[in-house]
Amino acid sequence: MGQKSILGLRTTIYKVADIEKARDWYERAFETKAYFDEPYYVGFNIGGYELGLQREEGKKAEKIESVVSYWGVEKIQEVYDRLISLGATENEKPYNTGGEMMTATLKDPFGNVIGLIYNPYFKLKE
Repeated sequence: MGQKSILGLRTTIYKVADIEKARDWYERAFETKAYFDEPYYVGFNIGGYELGLQREEGKKAEKIESVVSYWGVEKIQEVYDRLISLGATENEKPYNTGGEMMTATLKDPFGNVIGLIYNPYFKLKE
């Protein structure tokens, strides 16, 4: 079959009106500093994947929930509660999706959906 043309997920982008305020919030929420910080784009390396913040241009875009990126966690309730304490709002409380797998979603202070997942069955390929 040869080399695959789709290499895997690389980046999740959240659009925000106030990129500096969003950068500061995401630094606290994800407990990491941005590796790339410009007025038009801020990038974070989260476990080898990029979380990007992009400035909204023009009219504020409607935030949709049809596609959600889920960030892997070990203690989903603790992370969920911490994000709520930082200003995120509840979307879906942590719940069991089968076996030991748990998922939850929140909205950041800018209206974007953040997914959390505890999935002991899925391991990243190195």
